[in-house]
Amino acid sequence: MTYQGVLQKMQTELMNPIQYYLVFEDSFLNVNQLLNKEIQIKFEGFQCLNCGLQKKIFRQGFCYDCFMSSPAVGDWIMRPELSTAHLDIEDRDLSYEKRVQLQPHVVYLALSSDVKVGVTRKTQVPTRWIDQGAVQAVPIVEVPNRYLAGIAEVALKNHYADKTSWQKMLKNDVPEADLLLERKKAFEWLPEEVKQHFSNNISVLDLNFPVLEYPKKVKSLNLDKTPFFTGKVSGIKGQYLLFEDGTVFNVRSNEGYVVKINVLN
Repeated sequence: MTYQGVLQKMQTELMNPIQYYLVFEDSFLNVNQLLNKEIQIKFEGFQCLNCGLQKKIFRQGFCYDCFMSSPAVGDWIMRPELSTAHLDIEDRDLSYEKRVQLQPHVVYLALSSDVKVGVTRKTQVPTRWIDQGAVQAVPIVEVPNRYLAGIAEVALKNHYADKTSWQKMLKNDVPEADLLLERKKAFEWLPEEVKQHFSNNISVLDLNFPVLEYPKKVKSLNLDKTPFFTGKVSGIKGQYLLFEDGTVFNVRSNEGYVVKINVLN
């Protein structure tokens, strides 16, 4: 079987184990079916996810021009504390920013490579945790806008990591942790205007990824340097395909790349 199209991050379904899907314009692939099969990935070009033009991808699936102008990649995306829509202050497009920023957001703790703090829109739970390769996650607080979530995250960064070590996550080098206990400790460090949104009726979510064998060492597949790759799939975790030889392929970091995927057996 051959699948061809523009890469976008894998869509996921919370099951045991998590189900992954690659969706192209004319077809889709349940990636779990590739486990223990040999596949070929061939790089064939670029297509910007925003303008649709065949232009080299700069970041996050966008060409340079779109990355510099689109409201979907403003600085407040990566730094929620910079959100200003609640003040009626525009960054790039106030209508878009109000639609995204002025909705419920969740500040959470996730166990991926260590206990980390993060922010996501409520509608992206548990997708965000799956994409990060977290084996467990728990909400700390749900707030009505992105700004409040951002200042809570900034306060908690003094006590928890805010980034995942992708190498440790892919090797399943994850320490034991009591997320409910950590959540109780985190309450004391929250800004006062956020504490009122804290709830005690919370449980930890366990996430099970479809992995046959975790690699002991990992090496990242770069399509710019290696436009043609063949390997046997040994697992899927986060937004990564894991291969038997220790190669890992980050689908999300290759959004906007046009590829052809051949399933050999």
